[in-house]
Amino acid sequence: MRPRTRNRRKGAAIVEFAVLLPFLLYLCIIATDWARLLYFSQCVNDCARSGALWASDEELRMRSRYTTVQAASLAESPGLSPTPTVTQATVVDPGNNKPVWVAVTVSMQFDTISNFPGVPKTQTITRTVRAKVAPLESL
Repeated sequence: MRPRTRNRRKGAAIVEFAVLLPFLLYLCIIATDWARLLYFSQCVNDCARSGALWASDEELRMRSRYTTVQAASLAESPGLSPTPTVTQATVVDPGNNKPVWVAVTVSMQFDTISNFPGVPKTQTITRTVRAKVAPLESL
């Protein structure tokens, strides 16, 4: 009698697994998309911070091997696909016509792996970092 009970229980376990498998796969794919989204968000954040640092410090710009804010920003995370867009805005003091703030915005289009209902297929990741322009030292 014992072998029959084991065979029936084995069949029940296979049916339970077959019922739960789509849900478990869905959770794995969603977890993978979330991990990718967090990774790309961190990369975009690092690019914006690096670009703002480069744009706000003229001494750093003169010593740097990069010639534009785009090059300095994108060097922080090479190989991102698609390549993020980098824009720079400068706030100028009207009294002495010198820059006061620099804002660097980096944005990129993120595409998910999954195409499930409730999960957006594309997401735009945008980060803006605003930095005060470093004063020049006068000799």
